[in-house]
Amino acid sequence: MTVTKAHIVESLQNQLGFTKNKSAELVEMLLSIIKRTLESGDDVLISGFGKFCVKQKKERRGRNPANGDDLILAPRKVITFKCSGLLRDKINYG
Repeated sequence: MTVTKAHIVESLQNQLGFTKNKSAELVEMLLSIIKRTLESGDDVLISGFGKFCVKQKKERRGRNPANGDDLILAPRKVITFKCSGLLRDKINYG
């Protein structure tokens, strides 16, 4: 099962007793902080969970899968995630 933003809002509402609007506002604020930080090129480290990093990819050769033509892919930024050792252990060993 995939956990959606609505599931997170509902969990906050049930576990902390917040209203649905307050829970949604908290989730939106958290996501907004993470987005702004990543947009500025900085990493986001959440202890016990993991680290979101912005990495620069260089220009590279590629191929159009529709017709097989070679092309050059422009440099771009990507976001990577590396989970913490604690989270990895919980996933693997319960």
